[in-house]
Amino acid sequence: MNRREALLGTAAFSIFGSWAATQSLASGAFEITRTDDEWRSMLTPLQFKVMRKDGTERPFSSPLDKTWDAGNYHCRGCDLKLYSSKHKFDSGTGWPSFYKALPKSIGTKPDRIKLRVYTEAHCRRCGSHLGHIFDDGPKPTGKRHCINGVSLVFKSA
Repeated sequence: MNRREALLGTAAFSIFGSWAATQSLASGAFEITRTDDEWRSMLTPLQFKVMRKDGTERPFSSPLDKTWDAGNYHCRGCDLKLYSSKHKFDSGTGWPSFYKALPKSIGTKPDRIKLRVYTEAHCRRCGSHLGHIFDDGPKPTGKRHCINGVSLVFKSA
């Protein structure tokens, strides 16, 4: 092997290695994984569309938007506690909104929609799509976690 072959081999390995690393991140190496068939068997068609295919429920369609009882909001996909009712507020958008998530509960990633980049929120344990995070929320964080109600299960305190 000459120096050129070694350099080309190293470059190819480097490029392939970088690509492979992004593919494993993109595939979502989460603690809880299920096949699409397993998800479909436990979710309604709308829940599957939102949670597994990054869809959005219609605004003002979730009863959780107007739920103000004390308690916590859990991931419908894996029951991880995500949001506290203490951090919920009425954003007027038609989706349950929170100014922060519970520690170590959600993951985020860029979401490109119609030439804009948003911040997607997903369950850190099972990868279920929750909604998006915006910079127009109340103090103390200034964030608005705009969450699909079908991705959540509310449990009273």
